[in-house]
Amino acid sequence: MHLVSSMAYRGETPWHGLGNQLSAKQPIEIWARQAGMDWTIESADVRFVATPPGSGFGSIHAFPEQRVLYRSDTKAPLSVVSSRYRVVQPREILEFYRDLTEVGGFELETAGVLKDGKKLFALARTGQSVSLRGRDEVNGYLLLATACDGTLATTAQFTSVRVVCNNTLQIALGDSAGCVKVPHRSRFDAQAVKRQLGIAISSWDGFMVRMKALADRKVNDAAAEAFFRRVLTYPASSSVSMPATNDSAIRAVQALYAGLGMGADLSSACGSLWGALNAITEFIDHRRRARSEDHRRDAAWFGAGAAIKQRAWDEAMKLVA
Repeated sequence: MHLVSSMAYRGETPWHGLGNQLSAKQPIEIWARQAGMDWTIESADVRFVATPPGSGFGSIHAFPEQRVLYRSDTKAPLSVVSSRYRVVQPREILEFYRDLTEVGGFELETAGVLKDGKKLFALARTGQSVSLRGRDEVNGYLLLATACDGTLATTAQFTSVRVVCNNTLQIALGDSAGCVKVPHRSRFDAQAVKRQLGIAISSWDGFMVRMKALADRKVNDAAAEAFFRRVLTYPASSSVSMPATNDSAIRAVQALYAGLGMGADLSSACGSLWGALNAITEFIDHRRRARSEDHRRDAAWFGAGAAIKQRAWDEAMKLVA
């Protein structure tokens, strides 16, 4: 089952092999049409039919505290939200990048619609990159996504993509999180979000220094296994009193680290903490069990997978501090 309803991309075919391929430097208007984002989210009153017992006829009533969101093109329902909910339109996601692409050196790479319109996203290259040990290239991206079904605040975040394997990692930038979240009870102000991210745009250098430190930090097999166990042992919850260790995931990650992973043989990754971190990111992005490739990508960007990758980054930082 595909979560992707429509999508456009430039460059290489994306993870699920779907979408309309565009040439470079296309205007926002073309992206909107080819990504299937040239429609609006409309809203209407919630109404229900109250039918008395024994009667075949009912009366229609309104529920004014709630609104139904639906697509302007297909009239398909998207969600039921409170009357205070602030909608972010598909076009707003793309317009966010207009000045960044026209004068800021950014280039849109992927944009699309997930879950029939319930989730929207766009991903642009920032033009920043680093080559670890001369061969292991990592590029900087800016992801903007929103949802109208309550699953995601409008989120702008810097993300790195390792070219050899397409592993993704949210860029951690010290005091600046590299991520801005706007809840749907607030108005989405694109320029305010970009101002908040402004510090982060210049902080790629700091992230680059940390990546190089990870590539330089050698670890033996025992230290790598201890690292994997810290990341893949989940804290006790209210329903489970003991922490849970995902042994099958640890075995899979160890195999990726030992040589099965994409780029595991590069000098930057072989026997290093950078290699250990990328074994986890490859597992989350490409190997973790999921209902479909799209579900896995959704989790890797926004859900449980993203949280595991963040934990891996935090643990790795402790070892190079």
